[in-house]
Amino acid sequence: MTTAAADAENKADIAALAKGGRTNFFGFLLRLVARIPFLFIASRLYGAAAMGRFASALVMVEFAGMLATLGQKRGLAARLAEDKEHPAHVVADALLLSTLFSAGAMALLYLFPQAMFPKGNFSRADVMLASAVWLLAMGDLALAALAYRFDVATTVRARAVVEPWALSLSAGALYFIVPESGLSLAYLISVGAATGVALVALARSYGAPRGWMPAPGHLARIAHRNLPLAGADAVEWGTRKLDVFILRFFVGEAPLGIYFFAQQFASLPQKLKTSFEPVLGPVITRNVRDENFGAIARQVCQVGFWITAAQAGIALALAIPGTGLMGLGGPDFVKGTGALTFLLVAEVVAATAVVSEAALVYVARYQNFVLSLLTILLQGLLTVGGIVLVRDAGWDDGWRIAAAAAALMFSLATASVLKARLLARVLGKPINNFRRALAWAVVPAIAVGAAARTLLPEWAMMALGIPAILGIYVWMLWHKGFGPEDRVLFRKEVAPG
Repeated sequence: MTTAAADAENKADIAALAKGGRTNFFGFLLRLVARIPFLFIASRLYGAAAMGRFASALVMVEFAGMLATLGQKRGLAARLAEDKEHPAHVVADALLLSTLFSAGAMALLYLFPQAMFPKGNFSRADVMLASAVWLLAMGDLALAALAYRFDVATTVRARAVVEPWALSLSAGALYFIVPESGLSLAYLISVGAATGVALVALARSYGAPRGWMPAPGHLARIAHRNLPLAGADAVEWGTRKLDVFILRFFVGEAPLGIYFFAQQFASLPQKLKTSFEPVLGPVITRNVRDENFGAIARQVCQVGFWITAAQAGIALALAIPGTGLMGLGGPDFVKGTGALTFLLVAEVVAATAVVSEAALVYVARYQNFVLSLLTILLQGLLTVGGIVLVRDAGWDDGWRIAAAAAALMFSLATASVLKARLLARVLGKPINNFRRALAWAVVPAIAVGAAARTLLPEWAMMALGIPAILGIYVWMLWHKGFGPEDRVLFRKEVAPG
């Protein structure tokens, strides 16, 4: 490939990544709007203890759903790029394989509901939450297959519109029907609705797998091939949920509910990272096949900077008025402000690890798995150690949940450093998402936030302070931090090279 052709292809890849990022950033805004009604309903109607019980069950259900995909969310892109089979047959294999694993996981959760509810406080309707395992797996695979064809709009429609609004509306209605199980049933309804949207779009895009027959030997080979990806997914996912899993045994349901409340705000920036992954995967797999390692490094750094810049702004806008945000749940929720701050910072420092891993799973999957495993072990040690130290010091549950969030932040920062170095060594190119130009935007945003927090009452701090922080941050970033390639993210059309 000539230099001009390679440059043109790289610009096309950046344009595709920018298009996916724009679409999903719009989805992020929709999620933000839809998430607040659910949090208000869950905290004000159901209370912190019910939210904690819900979070405890959810961590096991989502873990089982992630395992049931068997790493195929990312492995599917490689199979579609490499296999000579009809694409509909490849997707059918993936769905069948995940269905088999989902059935086993659901059976275990039905037989041992204490895994979801370790305090033993659950009803028959709550146990139905186990059915979400299959729905989660099918939805993830359907959206991954659609993303391979650069259909990101369906992901936004399913995950940013249908799922959160179905969750909010169902939770509100079910409180007056089955208040003891309303959150569990609302989640089941929302995931079912989102998966339905994804599967309909999948059928329209890929069509029916005509002439396809399941072959046990072929499925076994696919499963074996995806084991490293499944392991990496399990460990990476575990870093996001290990804190909740451990807290289940060290704090009561109410403090866990407060942590879950904070986590819902902090997980909003996380969607910005995951929004690029479906588009980044197909681009990277093609460049891996062509051994175009320089392009991979440029794409990882470019997307990494976009994500880091966006997350830093969101973290500032949510952390500075953090007390007011947590107060939306009620006076008891304010003690989770420290946890919210650590969780928001964790999302910023994790960006490098996430985009590096998007490439490492294709070029150094086993080394990536080892680093992911070390990360989760470090987080487990830091989380338990921090909680025990705080408990022995006689501090309250607010400090315990803050210790868990701080452990997550330090472990993700470590993972970012190690994974960026590994990817740089494999590709022979430097990997760095941070730029000094970010300081031009961060410093004025902090100053505006500090002034607003000092001068304005709490309601005005959220209504006026948050837009002011984001406004000055975006203005400074655009004029001082963004270059021509960065601004591609905000153009609908990119001029040809």
